[in-house]
Amino acid sequence: MPELPEVEVVRAGLAPFATGAMVTRVEVFDERSLRRHPGPAEDFIDRLTGAVLAAPSRRGKFLWLPLDPIISPPRPLASQMKAISDGGRASAGIVHSSGTGLPSFGSAEALVAHLGMSGQVLLRAPGTDDPRTRIRIDLEHPEHGAVRLNFVDQRIFGSMAIDDLVPVADLPTAAVREHVPASVAHIARDPLDPRFDDARFLAALRKKRTGVKRALLDQTLVSGIGNIYADEALWASRIHYDQPTDVLSRPLATRLLAEVRAVLLKALAEGGTSFDTQYLNVNGESGYFSHSLNAYGQQGEPCPRCGRPIVREQFMNRGSHFCPRCQRIR
Repeated sequence: MPELPEVEVVRAGLAPFATGAMVTRVEVFDERSLRRHPGPAEDFIDRLTGAVLAAPSRRGKFLWLPLDPIISPPRPLASQMKAISDGGRASAGIVHSSGTGLPSFGSAEALVAHLGMSGQVLLRAPGTDDPRTRIRIDLEHPEHGAVRLNFVDQRIFGSMAIDDLVPVADLPTAAVREHVPASVAHIARDPLDPRFDDARFLAALRKKRTGVKRALLDQTLVSGIGNIYADEALWASRIHYDQPTDVLSRPLATRLLAEVRAVLLKALAEGGTSFDTQYLNVNGESGYFSHSLNAYGQQGEPCPRCGRPIVREQFMNRGSHFCPRCQRIR
């Protein structure tokens, strides 16, 4: 946590206020939040100050903004996005790394944010502080004026870094440009990416020879799916979390992929899942998908389908939630 819907909500809320903005000041309060940056805090500050930000992109749980390292005149917004007052929800459309390529000004670097377990990117008015702010970035936007970006992280599992942009390796032709940060290159596409290859995923899933939930959580196979949405998609598909992937029929695997997409889109429409203040959108507001959960966190409650109590079992230092009647190992 956060997973794909939460990171996408943050990206969409950030886009209208960061795209085309110039970084005027950077303050680092806890260097542990720079663990993925290849240098000290002074290097991070020097390389980011004065840069102009391009539209944010996302892959899985990673979020990044390409940098123009040269101070230049303000550029117009790349697209019309909903205002921050709308709660930062992604109704303006999902944006991946797909098709963005390098920005028109030829940037080769990006500001990369990983939210970890409790990281938050909060947009604030100038001079506004938040508890547990680890990094503060002040922006000047050509349309919205001065904006403050606070990177807040209670448990300090998240991070920020400046990283090189590299071409992706899975494009059908070299003519299509797409770049991701080097630290993100090993992350697979997510099921909502327009270039996600269903056939490739289904073939790789069958070859995994592991439990299906372990496969869904493998970010080198498919990204953006965490514990919550894996449990929900498996419940919707009537598949046991430990069902071996190599005996999963093609129709059932196809159904699972469809349910994964349906769950992610529903969570996205509802602003993500919030159980506490560890996940908030850029306005500091909670998502409400927790009210739509059928399996995750529902142990002891009746299954919405058959009425039998939902069970929680220990799984990979966390829990798996399922209906023992609807979701039997085949």
